[in-house]
Amino acid sequence: MREKELRLALVCYGGISLAVYMHGITKEVWHLARASQAFYDDDQAIGATAAVYRELLAELQEQGQTRLRVLADIIAGASAGGINGIFLGQAIATGQSLDPLTDLWLQAADVEQLIDPDAAPASRYSKAWALPLAWLAAGRSAPSVEALDETTQAEVRAKLSHFVRSRWFEPPFGGAALLRLLLDALGAMKAGPRGPRLLPPGQPLDLFVTVTDFSGHPERLRLNSPAEVVETEHRVVVGFSDAGDGTDTLADPAELAFAARATSSFPGAFPPFQVRELDGVLEERHAEWPGRDAFLSRVLPRATAANAVDKVSLIDGSVLANAPFRPAIEALAERPARRQVDRRFVYVDPSPGIKLGLRGTGENPGFFQTILGAISELPRQQPIRDNLETLSDRSARIDRMRDVLSAVRPEVEAQIDRLFGRTLFLDRPTPARLASWRKRALEGAIAQAGYAYSAYRHLKHAHVVDAITRLLHLAAGQEVRLPDMRGAVAKLAIERGYGGGGAAEIDFLRQLDLGYRLRRLRLLARRLADLEMENNDATALAPAREAIYGALANYLDLQRTPSLAELRSQARAAQDDAGAAVDQLAATLALQRLDAETDNRLAEGLAGIDRMARRALLLTYLGFPFYDVATLPLLQGEGLDEFDPILVDRISPDDAVAIRRGGAAATLKGIQFGSFGAFFSRAYRENDYLWGRLHGADRLVDIVVSTLPANVARKPGRVTALKRAAFLAILDEEQGRLSAIPHLFKQLRAEIG
Repeated sequence: MREKELRLALVCYGGISLAVYMHGITKEVWHLARASQAFYDDDQAIGATAAVYRELLAELQEQGQTRLRVLADIIAGASAGGINGIFLGQAIATGQSLDPLTDLWLQAADVEQLIDPDAAPASRYSKAWALPLAWLAAGRSAPSVEALDETTQAEVRAKLSHFVRSRWFEPPFGGAALLRLLLDALGAMKAGPRGPRLLPPGQPLDLFVTVTDFSGHPERLRLNSPAEVVETEHRVVVGFSDAGDGTDTLADPAELAFAARATSSFPGAFPPFQVRELDGVLEERHAEWPGRDAFLSRVLPRATAANAVDKVSLIDGSVLANAPFRPAIEALAERPARRQVDRRFVYVDPSPGIKLGLRGTGENPGFFQTILGAISELPRQQPIRDNLETLSDRSARIDRMRDVLSAVRPEVEAQIDRLFGRTLFLDRPTPARLASWRKRALEGAIAQAGYAYSAYRHLKHAHVVDAITRLLHLAAGQEVRLPDMRGAVAKLAIERGYGGGGAAEIDFLRQLDLGYRLRRLRLLARRLADLEMENNDATALAPAREAIYGALANYLDLQRTPSLAELRSQARAAQDDAGAAVDQLAATLALQRLDAETDNRLAEGLAGIDRMARRALLLTYLGFPFYDVATLPLLQGEGLDEFDPILVDRISPDDAVAIRRGGAAATLKGIQFGSFGAFFSRAYRENDYLWGRLHGADRLVDIVVSTLPANVARKPGRVTALKRAAFLAILDEEQGRLSAIPHLFKQLRAEIG
């Protein structure tokens, strides 16, 4: 049985009160991840919805002869999406349940709880003159309001009146109040039921949350003339990772609350966030934050260096990065892969096409329309075309490289045949023979490449310098600027003659060229996958698969931060003493020792498969120097750990049409009042949360089914039946909790049939 991973990089947009809808979607991602975990561990208890997903995975295994594991290992979010990303990341990394968070969203995401006590109207007669504004707002949403029962209508109108008559020209919502709710939610998750971590051992969970530094911090840019300029940078990305290990919490609750509060500081609604606000809330709770200084130094290094952290004001992450693809794309460079990977970028857009109503009339925008659009609507609604083109370009490079590999394979295998002949030794690899054959194959590639090898050698040297720089910079943290680090490493390489093509360069590559080893094993893994597809029998090749991916995992582990911890002091001093840092890095990597372990592992694994498959893999392994000369320029500096094109999927009301068409306007209540609607009614929140789960299930089934190979026939009507089962399971699970919308359950059961 082939093994394959469907890896989800989840990108969650901002959406103000549509956070409740997005919580429903992220909860389905969590259920799918739990179902996949249970598919590998039959003893794990899961709910009815997750059981439908597990049934789907079992059917895909039967149809496609592929055991699929689904995991969400990269999460990036802004504003409301950032809050949901934080809690989903916490649940995946720790095995905690998202159910306590659901109760908190439904109860606490209410205007009455969010309004700062100092901002609330003193009495029901306060600002009575403003009541027409509330009536006007309710009137504009009259069709939606009138469709509700009398109790909900009264609730919306009363809370809208309260909101309109609250403090003006200052944010009505309280930052400290939101912090308390966030910390309560994290505490409720910790106190709730807990299952296993929802990622394989060694597979890191990386979470990124965007924040906007209102005043900004200086960044130096190098030019031709003048040599350097200083610009103000306002973008901040707060990152968290569990480094692939089990943990009780993804980070200190104070740090998670810091990121959630900062990213959701919607301008005008919440005051800007300052760390003193969090200090105050922690003090009133008598809560400790032992890693405070280290965390602030990591996320706000410039302010820390200037001793001005307490003065930094952070606002909503959606102001500059509503669709935070960039940090998620950058995280791809260090993803370990122990089996074939189907990588998807899945972005959650709660209201595609829903604007603030300032454009689209066909008339020239007026004074206030132009100002509001420029400062609010346009920056947040900028299309993600640039991000999608980046992913498309990356996938195109992978496709081109795979085409090149296929095209040159016959010639490369002919070269290996001429070097070794059809000898018995190729059918009986031992560790010593593998080491000797690799050396002989490299010498043959150098001889055959001719003048092209000189260009390849210089390019590889540059790649190794870049890789050393990245590893040292990762070990140093934020203490050293990346350009300065690279300059020091490049200067050292010249001084030591690492680029001269002689013995010094050979020793340099043996000790520090981690990328070459990774590319070689990636190529071998790709050839293995091709053989599995050609023979339609993964079981026979299992020993080779375990050997290849096990060896690959050992090399990949060297790129993880914990493996580089002992380098920290030398890395931070690399600008002054790059030699000590590079020598310590070589000792830490110990690549030659790992090469010997890999030879042992591969020799054993290849001995366990049939002769023809063993020969095909050996021809690829020994032919790697020939392939690398041809393909290294196509990599353009990327390791391409996940050696497959990336596909992009969207989850939104416009895409989930199995139950009801019409998008957000036909399903969601939170889009009202400038996307603040769900804050005014529990019924609104229940409505949006339920639709979030249903839309999430609809699209996730589609995404999972799309992993089947094109040549595998799907059972007619089976996808529809599975969706229906998931929808009904969701309704059954939620009907007891969502008591404010009984009419919606009745409608949905009729529509689902």
